[in-house]
Amino acid sequence: MELRYYFTYAAVFIFLQLFLYSFTRTLGWFFNLSITKRKALTLIGYLVVNAIFLLQLARVISAFRSVALLLAFLLFAFLASIFTAFCYHLMRKKKSHWLRIAYPFILFGSLGLGVYNAYVPKVIHQTIVLDKPLDKPLRIGVASDFHLGKLFGGKQLDKLAEIFNQENVDLILLPGDIMDDNVQAYIAEDMRPHLAKLKAPLGVYATLGNHDFFGQQELITKEIEAAGIKVLWDQAVEIGNQFTIIGRNDHLYKKRPTTAELLQNVNTKKPVFLMDHRPDEIEIHSTLPIDLQVSGHTHRGQIFPANIVTYLMYRLDYGYEKIGNGHFVVTSGYGFWGIPLRLGSQSEVWILEVKGK
Repeated sequence: MELRYYFTYAAVFIFLQLFLYSFTRTLGWFFNLSITKRKALTLIGYLVVNAIFLLQLARVISAFRSVALLLAFLLFAFLASIFTAFCYHLMRKKKSHWLRIAYPFILFGSLGLGVYNAYVPKVIHQTIVLDKPLDKPLRIGVASDFHLGKLFGGKQLDKLAEIFNQENVDLILLPGDIMDDNVQAYIAEDMRPHLAKLKAPLGVYATLGNHDFFGQQELITKEIEAAGIKVLWDQAVEIGNQFTIIGRNDHLYKKRPTTAELLQNVNTKKPVFLMDHRPDEIEIHSTLPIDLQVSGHTHRGQIFPANIVTYLMYRLDYGYEKIGNGHFVVTSGYGFWGIPLRLGSQSEVWILEVKGK
């Protein structure tokens, strides 16, 4: 296991202790428990939750989503406690009984908002003017990070197809993490007819993300292409003698060429659109003849405060920016990873109005 994962697990474990301390203190306040009962509650909470976390970490039990949901719940409870404590001191410790009534609404209201953000997408429009000629403006639909699985499937794909149809897109780009590690749920839930609803006059193109490279990449490619979507496996394809689309595999694929190598046989006098799942080489790409790059992967942190981490990790972790020679779009994704909760981010679809010089 890579060293960075040990640091990640250590950080999660440390924050877990903070969240548990906050949660047990809040419960003691909420139910007005005696000091003895508060200590007993704290001890039981620490023993039970830490035991579950460590057993999952050691893979003695297999309950990743349950543990992730527990951690998320404690995080939301921690944020709700901070807000309640702020109001408590703002009110100068008066009328605290109203805060006891309000606390469950704050906690479960924020959880409800998290589920809403995970399943209800927003549509973002962005106009991009290239430095190269283009016969006519293009409407490009971009959606990434579906993580198709048990919690995200056919209904969400139908909604995405409806959005693209309403937006009258000319081209659809799907920059990675189409599946959630494998195709088991995809096949079991018969999602292929739903994925096949994604259509556009100039085609639908995808590339593979890190979750598509956990051992079933060839089967995933086969299933995606069976739905009528072309997977660009470190490939470049010219569309109608107008522009070129390049699909680059995630860096988990150790044999992938550099972007510069992929450009060697491309006519760069015409617009070049790149799908690269991770936005980790944007600064390199900004010096190459790439006009538009679309990426995903970051989920914009998915749940606050992880968006601070992604902001520090990437030159552009979310949104649109013109950097150097090119235009760059990083989407927070249409689906979600692990659990259906988002806070500080929302499921989204990008519609790019691309115009020539």
